[in-house]
Amino acid sequence: MQIYKDMNIGTAKPDEEEKQGIPHHLMDFLNPECEYSVADFVSDANKIIEDITKRGKLPIITGGTGLYINSLVNDISFDDSDKDEDVRRELEEYAKENGSVSLWNMLKDIDPVAAENIHPENVKRVVRAIEFFRVSGKTITQHNEESKLRESRYNPLMLAISLDREELYRRIDMRVDIMMNSGLWDEVFTLYKKGFTKNMQSMQGIGYRQLFDCFRGFTTP
Repeated sequence: MQIYKDMNIGTAKPDEEEKQGIPHHLMDFLNPECEYSVADFVSDANKIIEDITKRGKLPIITGGTGLYINSLVNDISFDDSDKDEDVRRELEEYAKENGSVSLWNMLKDIDPVAAENIHPENVKRVVRAIEFFRVSGKTITQHNEESKLRESRYNPLMLAISLDREELYRRIDMRVDIMMNSGLWDEVFTLYKKGFTKNMQSMQGIGYRQLFDCFRGFTTP
């Protein structure tokens, strides 16, 4: 979500001081109404990595979006042969008429592994997974597993932080308080007043969709 402009607090986007003069790529370059796929990310990231390595520098990929990082590191392929606009519109209409959970249950019957890793409210990704199956005859999980069998162009060193669950929850609670005190409510309300909707890809970030429900009266602060 840090790719989007005007979404700084809720995405914990680093400011210039926090960047410490280090160039950060693929950040703060898209308007919130724009969509951006994992295929777009892989294509853009590959070009940036090539440029960085040509200059004798070490590219560092950081973030919490496992799908995007895994797709890049494992060199998962994407093309237009598994897309169908008519199927996509049909599934989107189904979600509007029957609800996102009903559409998610459809995916669960087709590809339970993918369903387990996609939130029912993330209609875009649910639609994409079902569309892929309808057009290609393969589940998106099967496609990803087959892609992993190919040798990646990269030899990455993967690092992760492990925290005690109680400490993790304490830090999450603290982080939410810091974000709210820093103006998250006003940031999201500004986006809401501009006409952005909860179903947009940019509003799927944690904190944004929940506050949208507050503004619409579905939940209380």
